[in-house]
Amino acid sequence: MLLRLDGVARSFGGRELFRDVRLEVRGADRIGLVGPNGAGKTTLLRIAAGEDVPDAGARVVPRDVRVGMLRQEIDPERETCVFDEVASALAHFDEQERELRRLESEMQRLGAAGSEVPPDLAERYDAVHAAFELGGGFERAARVERVLAGLGFDTDASARPLRSFSGGWLMRVELAKLLLRAPDVMLLDEPTNHLDLPSIQWFEETLASYPGAAIIISHDRTFLRRHATRIADLEGGRFTVFEGGYDRYLAERVERRQHLAATRAAQDRKVAETERFIERFRYKASKAKQVQSRVKALEKLDRIEVGSEQRNAMRLRIPDPARAGREVLRLDAIHKSYGDNAVYRGVDLLVERGERVALVGPNGAGKSTLLRIAAGVLPIDAGERRLGHNVAVAFFAQHQLEVLDPRRSVFEELESVATLDDFPRLRGHLGAFLFSGDDVEKPVEVLSGGEKARLALAKMLLRPANFLILDEPTNHLDIDACEVLESALAGYAGTLMLISHDRSFLNALATRVVDVRHGVLTPHLGNYDDYLRAAAGRSFAVGAADDEGADDSRAEAKRARMARRERAKERNRRLGRARRRAAELEAEIPKLEAQLEKLDWRGSDPEVYRDGEAMRALEAERAALRQTLDAHYAEWEARTAEIESMESDLD
Repeated sequence: MLLRLDGVARSFGGRELFRDVRLEVRGADRIGLVGPNGAGKTTLLRIAAGEDVPDAGARVVPRDVRVGMLRQEIDPERETCVFDEVASALAHFDEQERELRRLESEMQRLGAAGSEVPPDLAERYDAVHAAFELGGGFERAARVERVLAGLGFDTDASARPLRSFSGGWLMRVELAKLLLRAPDVMLLDEPTNHLDLPSIQWFEETLASYPGAAIIISHDRTFLRRHATRIADLEGGRFTVFEGGYDRYLAERVERRQHLAATRAAQDRKVAETERFIERFRYKASKAKQVQSRVKALEKLDRIEVGSEQRNAMRLRIPDPARAGREVLRLDAIHKSYGDNAVYRGVDLLVERGERVALVGPNGAGKSTLLRIAAGVLPIDAGERRLGHNVAVAFFAQHQLEVLDPRRSVFEELESVATLDDFPRLRGHLGAFLFSGDDVEKPVEVLSGGEKARLALAKMLLRPANFLILDEPTNHLDIDACEVLESALAGYAGTLMLISHDRSFLNALATRVVDVRHGVLTPHLGNYDDYLRAAAGRSFAVGAADDEGADDSRAEAKRARMARRERAKERNRRLGRARRRAAELEAEIPKLEAQLEKLDWRGSDPEVYRDGEAMRALEAERAALRQTLDAHYAEWEARTAEIESMESDLD
C-alpha cells in the first residue's frame, strides 16, 4: 500500500463535496478520477497530496513513500530559465556532487602528502559515488534535455526565462519537474490539457514505463482507455471505485445505476405501503402498537439515493443552418509572418461543404494562426482568402470565455444573443450544456472555467452558422460535456474546421486531417487514427520541393473526388436505412399506444385495483411498455431529423 484515504469527507461553503471516500493506492496503479466539473475532484487530489485537510477521515501514507502533485499555481514573472527551473527537480544530486568533490579533494591532499587514504574515507567515497551514479547523477543534464524535448521545448526555448511563456507552457515546466522527481505516487490534474498531440504521445510513453502509481484527473477518454487500470467516479458527493479499464467502467456504471434504481423503486413501494397502513389505522386503538412500530421503522430507514441520470440523457441537436455553396473556404498563396518569423510562405487550402477538417501538429507550428486566418480575424501579409456562396462563419476561440459579461446570469448571457423565436427553447438549450434548474440563474462571475466554456459554446450554437471554426473547444470541459458537444457536432449539417488535442473527439468528427508542420500543410483523408496510420511510415521534411507539392496536390484532389463519391454512396445507404426504420417505427407506435390504453383501462377496474399483487404487476407492465414507447418516439424523432438532414444535403 502506497497511500490510503480512509473515510475522507469535505464540505465547502455549506455544500458537501464528498463523504466517506475510501481508496487504497497500490504499486503501479493508474487510477482515473472522473466526474462532472465542480464535484470536488481537485479538492480530493489536494487531500491525497497532503496539501488540504479533510473535514473527516484520514490520509495514510507510509513514512518512506513520496507523493508528488502537479502544481497548478505558478509564478509567471520568474526570471529563471526553463532548463535551470526543471533541473532544480534534481537538486539532491548537487549535494551529492559537492560531497564527492570534497572527498576527492581530501584523498588528493593525503596522496600528495604521502599518506594512505583511510579505509572509512575510501568507503564513504565509494558509497557516495555509487549512489550518485546509480541514481543517474552523471546523466542528469541529458535527462532534463530529454524531458524538455518530449514536452515540446527546443534548445532555444529551454534557455528562455519563465516569464516569457504562457500559462500552458509553464504547466509543462511543472510536469517536467514532477516526472524527473519520479515520486512513488504521482497526482495529476488534467496533465494533457496543455499538451499538443506529439507531447501527449511522449507523455503516454513515459507514463507507461513509470514504475510508481498515479491518480489522474482527465477528460481525455483515449488517455483513460489506454492507461487507467481503475476508475474512481466522484458525483453528487458519492465516491465509487470501479475495477478495470474505462470501457468496463462505463458498462458497469450503467448496470449499477439500473440496479440501484430498481432497488430504490422497490423501497419506494414498501414505503408507500407502510404509509398507507399508518394513515389507515392511525386512529384505531387495536392497531396502535403496529402503527407506532411502522412509524419508527420509517424514521430509521436509510433511504437509497439514485444519482442524476441527466449526464447520460442529455443530448443536443444543433438546428440545421442555411445551405452553403460547394466551396466553403479557399486560401490561395497565403503568406503570414510575425516579425522575422515567417509562419507561412504561400500555402493553399480548400474546404468543401460538409467536410470536418482537423488541424494537427506540434505547438508553435501555426495551427491557431491558420485557424484565425480561416475565420477572418487575423490579417494576412499576401495571398487571398475567399468564402464560398452563402457561407456564414462562427469562430470559437479561448478568449471568448473572457468576454462573457460577469454581471449577467447564465440565462441572461444566452438571452443577449437570442431572437424572439429562440426564447421558448433557451432553458432546454442550456440544459443540453449541463445548466439545469437554478444553475441558469448563477452569475457568470462565479462560474468555473468549464462552465464558462460550456456557456460560450451554448451562445455560439444557439443559432449556428454553416461554417464552424473551433479552437480547442473541449478545453476545460468534463467528459460529459465533451460527449454532449461531440454528439451535437456529429449531427451538425454544416462544415467544421477545428483544433483539438482530444483524440476521441477528433476520431468521432474529422473527415480530413491536415498536418501543419514547418509552414507546410499535409492533408490526410479520414479521422485521427487514419492519419496516424498514414503518417507512420512518412517523414515530414522541412520545405517540400515545388514539383512534389504539385504532385501531392493533384493526388489529393483525386483522393478528395473519390472520397466525395464514397460519402455520397454511404449517405444514400444511410438514408435508405433511416427511411425503412422510420416506417417500421411509425407502424409500431400506434400498436404500443393501443396496448398502453388497454392497460390503463385495466387499472381502473375495481377488482384489479383492490388486488395489490395484480396492481403491482400491472404497474410494472405499464412502466415497461411506456419505456418502450418513449424509446420508439425518441428513435423516430432522431431518424426523422437524420432523414431531413440527408435529404437537404441532396438538394
